[in-house]
Amino acid sequence: MGFFSKLFGKEEKESLNEGLSKTKESFFGKLAKAVAGKSTVDADVLDNLEEVLISGDVGVNTTLKIIKRIEERVARDKYVSTNELNNVLKEEVASLLTENNSVDATGFELPADKKPYVIMVVGVNGVGKTTTIGKLAHQFKKAGFKVVLGAADTFRAAAVEQLTIWSQRVGVDIVSQGMNADPASVAFDTLSSAKAKGADVVIIDTAGRLHNKINLMNELTKIRNVMKKVIPDAPHDVLLVLDASTGQNAVEQCRQFTAATDVSALVLTKLDGTAKGGVVIGISDEFKIPVKYIGVGEKMEDLQVFNRTEFVDSLFSKS
Repeated sequence: MGFFSKLFGKEEKESLNEGLSKTKESFFGKLAKAVAGKSTVDADVLDNLEEVLISGDVGVNTTLKIIKRIEERVARDKYVSTNELNNVLKEEVASLLTENNSVDATGFELPADKKPYVIMVVGVNGVGKTTTIGKLAHQFKKAGFKVVLGAADTFRAAAVEQLTIWSQRVGVDIVSQGMNADPASVAFDTLSSAKAKGADVVIIDTAGRLHNKINLMNELTKIRNVMKKVIPDAPHDVLLVLDASTGQNAVEQCRQFTAATDVSALVLTKLDGTAKGGVVIGISDEFKIPVKYIGVGEKMEDLQVFNRTEFVDSLFSKS
């Protein structure tokens, strides 16, 4: 079944609107300048819009796709006023994202024949990886699932300590061997323990070093191979956590990690603290990997399933 697949409610929408407020404020301010003194969408307006989108961290390639779509729309409709531009932009971005991902994400699938369901979490230090794991664990537990965490980021003592604090806060089990332990050994013990306890979900933290790609690939491959000795098809998902506030750095991190391992899902954190929310559009378009969750605040519930329709609606809504 799709986890967190409930309807997008009023509270979620309010949280999303608030979380995107800095991005919206920046975007609409720049858009107003882009169309100043113009009544119709012409070449100058499109050039200015291109700058607005790129400066909003949508990314060059994705921006060019959006501009091309709007050019075609203007040519087809013969006349598009600048007052209509926001709605046209909203429709074309929604259309672009729809083509990249055929349905809105519904969270992780937890099929009955995959127990425990194993999620390996990757990402550099400081992106909100541990917080994301804690929030995910909380929401899985709230939904009635038994969760076990694995502290396989053994490079930093703080990482193990932080995950332990989250496990206590949420009230779920954790397997830890402390700093400098072999990450693959921690993953093996975590899966063995989870299997013995009849857990539903295992979330494995991994080291947040973006060292050279070969070392990263070798380390993650070793962890995956050891997991398979306990559960042959583990991990069932590899979740990459990215900090939206870093803009194009998040894009580069995505590029590095997708080259190093088979990333199957993305989380974009810290959207509430940045004006760079456009990076979600660029990453969705460029990598064709589902953005399953977005972080729009500090509360446990502020880790939301990424609903593409609602995201675009909030981003381009002036209210």
